[in-house]
Amino acid sequence: MDFLSLFVIIPVLMLLGFIPCRNIKQVRAVAVIGATIELGLAIALLFMFLNERNLGNTADMLFMADYLWYPALNIHYAVGVDGISVVMILLSAIIVFTGVFASWNIQPLTRDFFIWLTLLAIGVYGFFISIDMFTMVLFYETALIPMYLLIGLWGTGKKEYSAMKLTLMLMGGSAFLILGVLGIHFSAETADGSLSFNILEIAKANIPMEWQRVFFPLTFVGFGVLGAMFPFHTWSPDGHASAPTAVSMLHAGVLMKLGGYGCYRIAICLLPEAASEMAWIFLLLTGISVVYGAFGAIKQTDLKYINAYSSVSHCGLVLFALLMLNKTAMTGAIMQMLSHGLMTALFFALIGMIYGRTHTRDIRDLNGLMRIMPFLSVCYVIAGLASLGLPGLSGFVAEMTIFVGSFSHPDMFHRVLTIIACSSIVITAVYILRVVGKILYGVCTNEEHLKLTDAVWYEKIAVIGLIVCVTIIGMFPHWVSDIISGSINW
Repeated sequence: MDFLSLFVIIPVLMLLGFIPCRNIKQVRAVAVIGATIELGLAIALLFMFLNERNLGNTADMLFMADYLWYPALNIHYAVGVDGISVVMILLSAIIVFTGVFASWNIQPLTRDFFIWLTLLAIGVYGFFISIDMFTMVLFYETALIPMYLLIGLWGTGKKEYSAMKLTLMLMGGSAFLILGVLGIHFSAETADGSLSFNILEIAKANIPMEWQRVFFPLTFVGFGVLGAMFPFHTWSPDGHASAPTAVSMLHAGVLMKLGGYGCYRIAICLLPEAASEMAWIFLLLTGISVVYGAFGAIKQTDLKYINAYSSVSHCGLVLFALLMLNKTAMTGAIMQMLSHGLMTALFFALIGMIYGRTHTRDIRDLNGLMRIMPFLSVCYVIAGLASLGLPGLSGFVAEMTIFVGSFSHPDMFHRVLTIIACSSIVITAVYILRVVGKILYGVCTNEEHLKLTDAVWYEKIAVIGLIVCVTIIGMFPHWVSDIISGSINW
């Protein structure tokens, strides 16, 4: 059995393990054991990958395995990873692990919640290890479907509306995506003249430029919808605001990264000529996402909506950098995916913990929490500093790499857009510092809040784990940068 398939097999075994569970302790045990094994596998994969690179293995993909799945259409279950895949798998494992502890007391139907959460994880892991476009799309859809029930059943507020809106918009994006993937499949002839879904074989094939012009916007928009690209971003704030804590963490921290990863792996790498020709159109749209998302966050009073609009801005930076089509900016884009995944998961975890105690997310009803919940408050400040790009934390490294790479583009149009996108740094600082000052400092005016308690042990595990990761990347960025840049051939 190949090593990479364990990332799918372990969650499947978890699903079977949930069946005989009769109480919440057994459910928690299965969830924690499974998430811990996945995290261990992800760390092992990282060291195995580094060892292969140190030994001089320069293959495009490592640890590959290929099994013919559906001969009639030449569909294979084909897996493999490069440096980008490895860091995305590690990100997924970290957030799934911390998300389990953030959902320690989820009610009702605890077992059902973790079953659907595990199914979502299967889709995410399968997507990142796939090198066959068909199975990649299959896992992509597997990751999207559970979101409807996770939000609709365990969410808050306008959960039915948000779940329906999210599902319909992402399914609409999937329609574009499937058309683009099938178009690439039928227009790319491999060396032996056969048709293939394998992205390594298609990358070596010659796709006529007239077809690239058709399929590039289809695939980029298809994945871009999940990446919250303007004007297809409207599902994101509502979905985040209504989702339970762990789902918000996975949604913003991992699921939205499927969009950026797919845009790079399929739209840009397989259709490079069309990407170079049409990038300016999507640069305008992603530039709007960056600035609009930041301004949108300023206008919000709900903590989750603030973080959701912030995610639109930060994920817009990912697509913006990818479209610059140079190695430095693309490296920054992947680092931003990793950094944003960790810090937005930290934000949503903290917001969920604060909401669970105060029963409100309205910043107008929150103040003076620093004296009441010092641990959660300090962690919220750290998350805010990472988001606004404080040196020494992951946000600074990722954003600086993006802006340096983007401004190095020789075209003046790209440089002007980069300067406009840079304004998001100032806007981000405004809403982060505004929220921190409003909810954490001053005198608490709500007597009920004075009785609240600080974080308990399982909440501290989730929060501290994410903070450690954000700090490690910020203090030692070179190892992440080297892994990523070594897999970008542009």
